[in-house]
Amino acid sequence: MLRAVLISCVLLSFCLSSSAQSCAKYNFASNQVFSSCNDLPYLNSFLHWNYDSSSKTVRMAYRHAVVTGSKWVAWAINPRSQGMVGAQALVAFQKSDGTMRAYTAPITGYQTRLQEGDLSFPVSDLSAVYSKNEIIIFATLKLENLTSTVNQVWQDGPLSGDAPAMHPTSGSNVRSAGTLNLLSGESRTTAGASNSQTKKRNIHGVLNAVSWGILLPIGALFARYLRVFPSADPAWFYLHATCQTSAYIVGVAGWATGLQLGSQSPGVQYTSHRTIGIVLFCLGTLQVFALLLRPKKDHKYRFYWNIYHHSVGYAVIVLSIINIFKGFDILNPENKWERAYIGILVVLASFAATLEAYTWYVVVKRKKTAASQKMPNGTNGHGARV
Repeated sequence: MLRAVLISCVLLSFCLSSSAQSCAKYNFASNQVFSSCNDLPYLNSFLHWNYDSSSKTVRMAYRHAVVTGSKWVAWAINPRSQGMVGAQALVAFQKSDGTMRAYTAPITGYQTRLQEGDLSFPVSDLSAVYSKNEIIIFATLKLENLTSTVNQVWQDGPLSGDAPAMHPTSGSNVRSAGTLNLLSGESRTTAGASNSQTKKRNIHGVLNAVSWGILLPIGALFARYLRVFPSADPAWFYLHATCQTSAYIVGVAGWATGLQLGSQSPGVQYTSHRTIGIVLFCLGTLQVFALLLRPKKDHKYRFYWNIYHHSVGYAVIVLSIINIFKGFDILNPENKWERAYIGILVVLASFAATLEAYTWYVVVKRKKTAASQKMPNGTNGHGARV
């Protein structure tokens, strides 16, 4: 029995290695011949092409080996930058009825589901075949506005019915990008640059979640509930000011990383996330300067200042939480990170609800005590008149 299992494993390994042979030794069943080819370093992928530099036309074949029929594959050129966003993709997969589907898909964001659409350059003769655990995409590309060195991305992922689902976000699936010189055939991977960009996005997300999404609400809790207790004055103010100032400084650092990411990703726009971020920065800056203009307690404008300060402060907190969840949608991290932040919000909300009830109890009790002490001798304050 063991011997049979070992023989089966050897035969399977042989079949897989045969299907994933290097591009130089590969012969197409359709007898197509390509003058250049490249063994891509990840995901058992290979690229074959003929490049006419005078007309800037590429006739290509992208092979993705060791793939089951329940997966989609894609190869793309990114005209603007390295990485996935902005890439112009050729996508193929085997449908549930056994037929092949090949189409073009421009990628505009990290949450793409590879919806069909026109690319920024003409594509013709697009087709795909599936045989021996390998999908091959054929196409002719007209790259009039691009140089001979292009940014390429290739990918695979699972199918959900007859539609592509999200690909894995670790291992080879986040390294499958690079540059390709169509004339010389030289290629380089950009895994380092891609990982650096991912690291910057994560830093941006962490800084903003901690500052705007955690420190800011905690500072608001200090101001709203500790000030009720005379013994906490002026400690509550210093705690509030320290927390909010720290949140603003860290938040500005996170905002600056967001601006840098935007400048490094031309053509990629997250309009609502960006707009809310700018509004938060402006309101947060106003709050900081408002501290310098805070009237004294007995000043006639203090009442109006309080209304402004509280209104803007709560608006900033609400907008911050909304924008953090928009950031989660963009970054698409593991679910545990979003669940962790939701857990923190639940804890803060529970503290707020408990303290709200208790401080109202304290204030009402204090008012009743003060009212009873101001009454004249006698029940209900009428004894002096009897």
